[in-house]
Amino acid sequence: MVVQAYILVQTAVGKATEVTSAIRGISGVTLAEDVTGPYDVVVRAEASTMDELGALVIKRVQSVPGITRTVTCPVVHV
Repeated sequence: MVVQAYILVQTAVGKATEVTSAIRGISGVTLAEDVTGPYDVVVRAEASTMDELGALVIKRVQSVPGITRTVTCPVVHV
């Protein structure tokens, strides 16, 4: 089973495009788009376990320069 999540990203002013480009190159990221509103980038990511997803967010996504905050929203199937 694959675990999926949306990651809502806030960036420093003027950094959204750079952040989106960097995130698109991360293994496990299936989509990264610039958006408007309270968040600057919306990311869809997947991993084989919740622990791997957490590691992807903490070690890879959050380390991208220009990110100021993330909110991770796991996808649920009910």
